[in-house]
Amino acid sequence: MNILPLQPGHWQTVRAIYEEGIATGNATFETSAPAWEAWDNSHLPFARLIAEEGGEVLGWAALNRVSDRCVYAGVAEVSVYVKASARGRGIGSALLAVLIRQSESNNIWTLTAGIFPENVSSVRLHEKAGFHVLGVREKIGKLDGRWRDVLLFERRSRVVGIEGESR
Repeated sequence: MNILPLQPGHWQTVRAIYEEGIATGNATFETSAPAWEAWDNSHLPFARLIAEEGGEVLGWAALNRVSDRCVYAGVAEVSVYVKASARGRGIGSALLAVLIRQSESNNIWTLTAGIFPENVSSVRLHEKAGFHVLGVREKIGKLDGRWRDVLLFERRSRVVGIEGESR
């Protein structure tokens, strides 16, 4: 398996994987995947990744800003999606590890993730990568007419943005 930069030409496959995640009802509040232009504009230009094996895209990961305010310039939200038929093979872990390295190379000091509590595999994936739960955003939004909670995860870099701190 190779982790490579996500290119516009990957979008149809990436979008299909995203739609598989949407269909589970436990991956996102989104109900459909956007067009490439909207997705491209909402994600940071770096740390856009695909996992591929034998020419087949098996998963993707990317970052988007949490705020336009300058104080949050080093904070980004993580998205990781793996094709249903490829889950359980370590693809999410591989994508997230490279995403973390690339985020730190681009001066991102904090990564966040909002995860439905029912998405146990995503919870485990993020915990394994050093994320911890900050809290629960109770009934933060409705999906299919049902109020849903979201676990708010965070991972603070140990190499970026720590100058002057004693550890």
